[in-house]
Amino acid sequence: QVQLVESGGGLVQAGGSLRLSCAASGRTFSSYAMGWFRQAPGKEREFVAAISWNGISTYYGDSVKGRFTISRDDAKNTVRLQMNSLKPEDAAVYYCAARTVDSGWSTSPFDYDYWGQGTQVTVSS
Repeated sequence: QVQLVESGGGLVQAGGSLRLSCAASGRTFSSYAMGWFRQAPGKEREFVAAISWNGISTYYGDSVKGRFTISRDDAKNTVRLQMNSLKPEDAAVYYCAARTVDSGWSTSPFDYDYWGQGTQVTVSS
């Protein structure tokens, strides 16, 4: 069983920055690929970013490429999402997810086995 707890969401002005964190339980966190997704009201869950088990490979959704950075700290069982140059359209509930059956990243939410409860990000214009 893996538990994921996100933090760091909040209200920020357009152009500002936020850093989301996701703390994971489990002794084998370093073998998991991790991802961030987001969901705005009335919209489907959208892929944001993912990182491979060893942190070498990362991938970003087109809408956040160049503005967001995903990273992991296996010593702290944590994955982070640095979000810069935020736009109103970035507002959503952000979820972190763990992929335990395969160490490679994926853009599909169906490939992730465990999810956090989400953290709200609001961007004012």
